[in-house]
Amino acid sequence: MEHEITLIVNGAARRVRVPARRLLSDCLRHDLGLTGTHVGCEHGVCGCCTVLLEGRPVRSCLTFAVTVDGAEITTVEGLAPGDGRLSPVQRAFAECHGLQCGFCTPGFLCTVTALLAENPAPTEEEVLEGISGNLCRCTGYQNIIKAVHRAAELLAEES
Repeated sequence: MEHEITLIVNGAARRVRVPARRLLSDCLRHDLGLTGTHVGCEHGVCGCCTVLLEGRPVRSCLTFAVTVDGAEITTVEGLAPGDGRLSPVQRAFAECHGLQCGFCTPGFLCTVTALLAENPAPTEEEVLEGISGNLCRCTGYQNIIKAVHRAAELLAEES
């Protein structure tokens, strides 16, 4: 049995018919064509599938799409302001080389966006705690941590 749901994705209402057991990650990728959300472990451990649900980071591979009917979801595609510029977090990751293969990057970008919205000037320890749910197999995290601090600087400059 399929359910018709409405998701507010990156600011736009999207109606979609999904089976009750369709994961939000699969709905975003396959039903809505938003392939920026990556699926890694499919167990909620790696953080690659992280999106923002009402501004809070969630694992889309553990969330049934029908449970978020009517909710606002921001994917990596929706982080930029829409005028061709990158968000401060995206700019900081590029500037600080906070990515290598890029597979984990969308999850990190969403996680860090939420972290800095809640805590605009995190300490080193708070950054480490904030990104601890996201795994990267390439970078060693040093440049990711630098990127979080740089994003905080960029956001402060824009305020």
